[in-house]
Amino acid sequence: MPLPSMDNLRCFVAAAETLNFRAAARSVALTPAALGQRIRQLEDEVGHALFARTTRSVALTAAGLAMLPEARRTLSAADTCLRAARGELGPTPSELVLGTRHELGMSWLLPQLPRLARQRPDLTLHLYVSYSADLLLRVRTREVDCAVLSARFSDPALDAIALHREDYVFVASRALLERSPLSRPEHAAAHTLVDISPELPLFRYWREEAGAMGASMRFARVLRMGTIAAMEHLVLRGEGVAVLPEYLVQKRLESGALKVVFPRVKPGFDHFRLVFRGDDPRRANYEALAAMLLETPLR
Repeated sequence: MPLPSMDNLRCFVAAAETLNFRAAARSVALTPAALGQRIRQLEDEVGHALFARTTRSVALTAAGLAMLPEARRTLSAADTCLRAARGELGPTPSELVLGTRHELGMSWLLPQLPRLARQRPDLTLHLYVSYSADLLLRVRTREVDCAVLSARFSDPALDAIALHREDYVFVASRALLERSPLSRPEHAAAHTLVDISPELPLFRYWREEAGAMGASMRFARVLRMGTIAAMEHLVLRGEGVAVLPEYLVQKRLESGALKVVFPRVKPGFDHFRLVFRGDDPRRANYEALAAMLLETPLR
């Protein structure tokens, strides 16, 4: 069943409130004949007469009386729609579930939440903390609205907005290197490489830049921890070497607790991205969130 036009409803309300077709026509800037035509169109759509008219009077029928309050509400709702789209009603309250890695959430995202709440009091952010592969899966299945991560992905269902650049360093604890040096490729045979997962290894950022030297290195074993926070924990305890985000270990490097391995090789870099589904209609919200996140540098 076709819906009545807003113009026809506006004409009906004007006529119902004045019970005078000439006065109603003037109020909507139409001729009496044009107003009458719109009323007839509406009556055809309803299937009932809306007005009882004589040469001396106009009155609403039972159908007209039933329709009048709903027509008023419909016109008011249409006006509210327009005002909302024009920004006259202020931002609409909304909620987002934002996924993040543990160490990034604690060091960078969590400290920003009070500022984001002040800038966007209409937006409530819920954090979901996990590892990159799980975050990508949950964004794809809509369990998480969006996620901040640097993992590369090729899923055509996902889209992303670039945030900060993420640099990496190949590091080991000073105590470990004093016990067992790692200055030549063959030294790797005495060390454990700590990484995150087979699908998204961080060591590739160093190996790809090291060329033949990187391809020739063979570690005694590889431990996969699933999260960068766990990787950092093992490296600090001297239980392995790893490629880690530079922002995360910068203070440890400055204090001397960690040292850069093969400092002449500069690992590749990536970017943190705000990842969301490409068919999500809230892209404008994600663009606004990304712009706010970019205001705070990594540290």
